[in-house]
Amino acid sequence: MDYDFSNKTVVLGVSGGIAAYKSVALASLLKKQGADVRVIMTKNAVEFVTPLTFSSITGNRCITSAFDTDFEWEIGHISLAKKTDVMVIAPATANIIAKLAQGIADDMLSTAALAMTCPVIVAPAMNTAMLQNPATKKNLRTLSEYGYTVTETAKGLLACGDKGEGRMLEPERICEYIGAAVCRKDLEGKKVLITSGGTREWLDPVRYITNCSSGKMGYALARAAVCRGAQVMLISAPTTLETPLFTEIINVISARDMFGQVKKRYQNFDIIIKAAAVADFSPDYVAGNKIKKPVESNSTEDAAGQEISKTDDGFTLNLTHNPDILKWLGQHKSSEQILVGFCLETENLIENAKQKLQNKNADIIAANPAGVENSGFGGDNNTITLVTHDKVTKLESMSKFSAAHKILDAVCQELSQRLSE
Repeated sequence: MDYDFSNKTVVLGVSGGIAAYKSVALASLLKKQGADVRVIMTKNAVEFVTPLTFSSITGNRCITSAFDTDFEWEIGHISLAKKTDVMVIAPATANIIAKLAQGIADDMLSTAALAMTCPVIVAPAMNTAMLQNPATKKNLRTLSEYGYTVTETAKGLLACGDKGEGRMLEPERICEYIGAAVCRKDLEGKKVLITSGGTREWLDPVRYITNCSSGKMGYALARAAVCRGAQVMLISAPTTLETPLFTEIINVISARDMFGQVKKRYQNFDIIIKAAAVADFSPDYVAGNKIKKPVESNSTEDAAGQEISKTDDGFTLNLTHNPDILKWLGQHKSSEQILVGFCLETENLIENAKQKLQNKNADIIAANPAGVENSGFGGDNNTITLVTHDKVTKLESMSKFSAAHKILDAVCQELSQRLSE
């Protein structure tokens, strides 16, 4: 994902844990996304990663002491705090967590953190036993009560050789927390329902009909909507993607599963975005057992049943239409709700998108052409055209996260127009 942290100052606090090596990657990622990154290291952190490493990556002098005056900012932790949009402490050891919980300021990192009036994100990293110690758990609760954002931790192999909770999150995941802290909040107070992924329609217990959807577009929309302050629910067909932060997720399999969940919940949302690739058809019969090849069965009445007509060359599969979820929503949505649909076409993209906009009673259609390299199904980028009732806006190829923000920009414009009417 590519957050736009231009004109944002991020203070990265690095305390003394082996996970400090991940902080180097985090600093690099933030720099690539346009942030002005300022790094403060504790005395123990310097034993794991050199200050020169951070200085080389960020282009700013790495601060290691409260008495270090050889950098371009005014002296003192107060001037540092005034220039900061968000502070993230990663890794946050049990020691720095305890200091902040008790208000102890005995080095530059703890002093600066206590002086911050901007959002402060704490990313714990420690041995499982330390994380589960009652004192640490109490300190983390205290930080949350004080208004700090405490990230989750990951499970896996720890530096001590144990396996369990306590690993620091990967830099990309921490960026989600940072994005949620600094992005504009033009969707604050809004509830957004997003469908995503490619549905599966079973033939038998081991085979199904599906499509090439990865779910990346829908998940990018969820992350972008969270960043902009929305309350987000994601109804997702199977994917391999990590659930976006601060998102309620409902997992479904088939088109009918998804339709059922949408029908139950759609009335509670201000904005509905149908990004899922829903199968148009499903088999009208699902075999109870694996369908065998004709040569493997001497009977036409095997476990597949007579509903599937088999010959020596194969078998005939009868399909039935699945519910048209977007059309149903268009028929049942209120005048206050905004409905966004997607349109993937191999030809006549704009004409088909305009027709879909009318036929489904949608407010916005995000149309994208099939067959474009690294775009659409499975790719990280998308090339979309936004079609509304009064204009057509063709966009350049961009990441799906950037495309998600463009779609939400169009949603916000629609909201603004309705308020002015």
